[in-house]
Amino acid sequence: MRKDIPSAFCTYALPQMLGLLFNSVYFIVDGVFIGNRLGTDAMAAAGVAVPILEFLIAVSMAITAGCGVMVSISLAEDRRAEANRWSMHALLLALIIGILLAVSGSIFMQPLTTMLGSTPAIRQDVHAYLSIILSMSPFMILSFLLGGLVRNDGHPVHAMAALTIGSLSNIFLDWLFMYPCSMGISGAALATALGPLLSDIILLPHFLFRRGSLRFTSFRPQIRTFGRILLLGLPAFIMEFTIGMVTFITNTSIGVLGMGETGLAAYLLIGYLMLIILTLYLGMAEGLQPVFSAMKGSHDTEGLRSLLRFSMAVFCLTGLICYLLVYFFSDRFYAMFTAGDTALLTFTAGHSRAYFSGFIFAGINILLISYWQATKKTARGMTAALLRSAILPPVFILLIPMFAGEDFFWYGHSVAETITAGIALHMLRRTR
Repeated sequence: MRKDIPSAFCTYALPQMLGLLFNSVYFIVDGVFIGNRLGTDAMAAAGVAVPILEFLIAVSMAITAGCGVMVSISLAEDRRAEANRWSMHALLLALIIGILLAVSGSIFMQPLTTMLGSTPAIRQDVHAYLSIILSMSPFMILSFLLGGLVRNDGHPVHAMAALTIGSLSNIFLDWLFMYPCSMGISGAALATALGPLLSDIILLPHFLFRRGSLRFTSFRPQIRTFGRILLLGLPAFIMEFTIGMVTFITNTSIGVLGMGETGLAAYLLIGYLMLIILTLYLGMAEGLQPVFSAMKGSHDTEGLRSLLRFSMAVFCLTGLICYLLVYFFSDRFYAMFTAGDTALLTFTAGHSRAYFSGFIFAGINILLISYWQATKKTARGMTAALLRSAILPPVFILLIPMFAGEDFFWYGHSVAETITAGIALHMLRRTR
């Protein structure tokens, strides 16, 4: 293995992993405050809204990754004007999609809350939460895109700092809006929505003061370029939206299996832990994208193979450590949210070991999808992304548990990830 591979991994993968991990604080801190301040029904309402939050993040990642691949390759080939053209198209695309989501969300909020599976007891809370989140969606999409552009422009620590500061602000804002201001679940949503706005403010000086190769320039929008960004970013969209897709399928299955508000609240808590684990994988994978793309642009085949092997070893080790922590200590994590609700804590902790049993394979899937996307092998990345989101989860989380029972339900996500990993590794072996 080349000596520069561990250094490249640490320089790019670790800062983005830490930044995205802090970004997950948006949701987890909300859960702590909601669970202790507002109770189980409010937690169930927040859980029902998770697919929309994940959809917003997935859109952000699609634009960021699609643009990032071309920006990194262009900069590696010393074509700065072309790199700026890609980044400006991505910024305009992010604004257009963000505004469309904000407007359509306000128009179709009622059918949206029904479609997401909210029960009559929590529908009003879901409506209040999503109204604020969707109205601020342009800022959330821009925060991910600006961070990705700064990272691709060779400043990964700046991108990490913006994500981290925006996330930490959410802690103070949650306390402010939910305790002194007594804003209820609307306060939790507002705190979550304002974090990305602060990240945007921190990231903008990189472009305004021309601290790298990327800057704001005039350009002529081209529909073909918008389409190219979305096509290249489609695997990232599917990979990120897997969390939201699986959450939606799981919430539906919980209703079919008759687990009610307790099941929804328990899965929300499991979802917080799942978010941390997947964020570790996603952060490292996103951080590696500029390195994979730059090696692709400079035709460094040996570097690509060495970095992929090293990264796979790190991802597997990360997955093993995470499962050991879940196996022995997950009940302590869930206790932060349950406010003395022993029944909910016991129910949730009792099913965690089964739910996370195959998550080491989720890391392999995420790494390979990111690798294929960064090297412009979009079809392979899309195949793996679809398998772990739209094809296998409905079978193993929703359909089979209807006949096999509730016990199999908690293994469904891990089974889907394991089968996807087997197919993805087979595709990688055939490619070589």
